[in-house]
Amino acid sequence: MDKWKNKLSDIQYYVTRESGTERPFTGPHLDEKSEGIYHCICCNKPLFASEHKYNSGSGWPSFYNTNYIDNIHQVDDFSLLMKRTEVKCRECDAHLGHVFEDGPQPTGIRYCINGHALSFEKK
Repeated sequence: MDKWKNKLSDIQYYVTRESGTERPFTGPHLDEKSEGIYHCICCNKPLFASEHKYNSGSGWPSFYNTNYIDNIHQVDDFSLLMKRTEVKCRECDAHLGHVFEDGPQPTGIRYCINGHALSFEKK
């Protein structure tokens, strides 16, 4: 049996292992305002810090930067018949979400991340 099926909920598995997307405004962490670190739900690698989280209005947790760039990688995604940039965990290859160039300054980047792909550790 797939080791991830034993560890993850059905929605976590769908998002991270099948490159799914949770419906907007339904995932965890969207309204989280505490200080802390967001980790990969699969392997627990740190991915994003709360200091870079902002409300994009998109319905998914959004970050304009990461202190953990070595823990993620980006790949071209043509799944919707257009080019997007998928964000994945470098350690376990979990699908996290996508990155767009419509974020706030100073980076202009918006990491649009599925809440079910993340766990949160309060500071």
